[in-house]
Amino acid sequence: MFAQSAAPSSSIGSPWLWALSIAVLLALLLTDFLVTRRPHEVSLREAVGWSVFYLTLPAVFALWLWPTFGGTQALEFATGFVVEKSLSVDNLFVFMLLLSAFAVPAEVQQRVLLYGITGALVLRGIFIAAGAALLQAGTWAFLVFGAILFLSAVKILHEAVTGAGMNRDVSRMRSVRLLRKLMPVTDDYRGTRLTVHERGRRALTPLAVVVVAVFATDVVFAVDSVPAVYGITEDPYLVFTTNAFALLGLRALYFVLHNALAKLVHLNHGLALILAFIGVKLVLHWAHGIWPSVPAIPTPISLVVIVLILATVTLTSLRSRKRTETRS
Repeated sequence: MFAQSAAPSSSIGSPWLWALSIAVLLALLLTDFLVTRRPHEVSLREAVGWSVFYLTLPAVFALWLWPTFGGTQALEFATGFVVEKSLSVDNLFVFMLLLSAFAVPAEVQQRVLLYGITGALVLRGIFIAAGAALLQAGTWAFLVFGAILFLSAVKILHEAVTGAGMNRDVSRMRSVRLLRKLMPVTDDYRGTRLTVHERGRRALTPLAVVVVAVFATDVVFAVDSVPAVYGITEDPYLVFTTNAFALLGLRALYFVLHNALAKLVHLNHGLALILAFIGVKLVLHWAHGIWPSVPAIPTPISLVVIVLILATVTLTSLRSRKRTETRS
């Protein structure tokens, strides 16, 4: 009984659907790399165009899911996408910090973002597979995921209250310090090149250092986001597609929201609440499998709660920003 209640419901992801989805994902990544092949400063018009495109894709996918596999799967995907997109905006805060700390030239910023998104997709794939294996192992996996989300919520809330998240010393990151010990680093950027041959030996450019820093932060975000979406759906295919769609548009969204991000001062408070809520949902799901009288939180209610939290923190952020501007 335990094993049956722990096992994820049958996945809609058949081998051909997985293969097709991965092929489309690789094609989109290749397109992005071709777009960023020529270093240039991204205009708002270009960023908005790509953002609309990458927001249209998941909408079309959800509309395809509904008649093909049912409303439940479509709703789980939509809810998971909202969660992952919200968490990915937090990624943008850290990307903004790293790009600023390393003084990355405007014309190569989108290449750094693209490297970061590619690394995040690979890491999410690994964590998704590990999460599916844990769910197959037993009901205790829901408690593990719930604990991870509670700890993440506390950490994010602490950083939001103290402001520690925006005052990280990038030079003290272990990955950055290790890289600089292993190889010399040039004083200036060399376009989109990660390494150059200088003074008879191979040297890294600052671009390589910032890419490694971005990869290091990707690990942290993968630990948060994968358990969060497993709290919405147990289908590994839907978990993968929500992560992929949420991450693909980050490059363009960064340039659209670059100025707006600073105004969302309460966003991290909202993300902490969302992670804590999904943590409760996971614990209740575990308890419901053992004691059916314990209520579980349906996906439609989860979607409503998450949307309300995001709407609330957006409004409070704008009001707080307006009061600050009025006082100054």
